[in-house]
Amino acid sequence: MREFDELTQVDDPAWPELQQTFTAAAVPVRVLPADPDEGRRCLLQLQVTTRSVLGALTLHCGGLVLDDGWLRVYGAGSVAGGLPSLGRVNGFPGEFDAHWHPAAGLVVGHDVLGGVFCLNGSDPAGSGRPGAPGQLTYFAPDTLAWEALDIGHSAWIDWLVSGGTERFYAGLRWPGWRAEAAALDLSQGISVVPFLWSKEAHEDLAATSRRAVPLREVVGVAADFARQLGPADPGFLGLLGEG
Repeated sequence: MREFDELTQVDDPAWPELQQTFTAAAVPVRVLPADPDEGRRCLLQLQVTTRSVLGALTLHCGGLVLDDGWLRVYGAGSVAGGLPSLGRVNGFPGEFDAHWHPAAGLVVGHDVLGGVFCLNGSDPAGSGRPGAPGQLTYFAPDTLAWEALDIGHSAWIDWLVSGGTERFYAGLRWPGWRAEAAALDLSQGISVVPFLWSKEAHEDLAATSRRAVPLREVVGVAADFARQLGPADPGFLGLLGEG
């Protein structure tokens, strides 16, 4: 185990550069204030330094809210901002446990449609995930399957703030989506009926009926249908509490 000071007293910490990146972002980025105690707990369990983007976000940032609430990236958690920490979403143990690790991977973000961004663990294939160890995968609510993004966490953050979501979500955004996302609180997602994976939604997304519901419900419904209809049980998609 590396102690807290070993993880934080590093050359070239990532946080100052990240702050500049967020200020100059091509999309709206809200940086939530961090819960210091929770950030410390999460960083110790992760055992990554603040030289890394993951470590810097985990300690210094309560989370990121991008595209007016469409996508949320987890960090230290923010009581005032209403976003859970990386540790709570992934079920970290209360005290440091050298034997604990997120077996299938580390959930690092959710979008309002129930999409899940996850860093692969050491054996993606064994967990039913595509892509290489340590790279991002995305559970897509319109296909009910995992998709490999073929980038690491740092590159993913760069991609998000540089506007990569515009093309990525091109087929999943309807006229007025930004206002609907901005009206949510951070425990909520958007329920779409007919469901995003249906023929009707694929043909005319704008004609669907949409309402704000707890995000855990949106994710849970997608997971249930993935198990029932295929292609496979998506596995762990994060703990989102009772919000």
